[in-house]
Amino acid sequence: QVQLVESGGGLVQAGGSLRLSCAASGRTFSSYAMGWFRQAPGKEREFVSAISGKGRTTYHADSVKGRFTISRDNAKNTVYLQRNSLKPEETAVYYCASARKITIPASRIPDMYAYWGQGTQVTVSS
Repeated sequence: QVQLVESGGGLVQAGGSLRLSCAASGRTFSSYAMGWFRQAPGKEREFVSAISGKGRTTYHADSVKGRFTISRDNAKNTVYLQRNSLKPEETAVYYCASARKITIPASRIPDMYAYWGQGTQVTVSS
């Protein structure tokens, strides 16, 4: 059974930084692309960042380019999201996800992901 567990959320001031982690188990981690999404209160889930299985390709939403960095450590079965220069409007629950198939590349499309974590709350105060 595939499990994804996010951690690292919390309260941070605007302009601050926070690193999220997502630990995976139950499948060959390095074979699958991983993604980060977020959902703010009253809004739809939106794509943040994605990374290929080997970590050679990354993909970020335009709104976070230059501020967020996605990375992975396949030896630890963990994917990270380093978030800098945080904004209050980025308050949301952040979710990590694992791709449906080995052949799926890093993607911004939620349907490309089969497994999701429970989410971690991030609150950015102004």
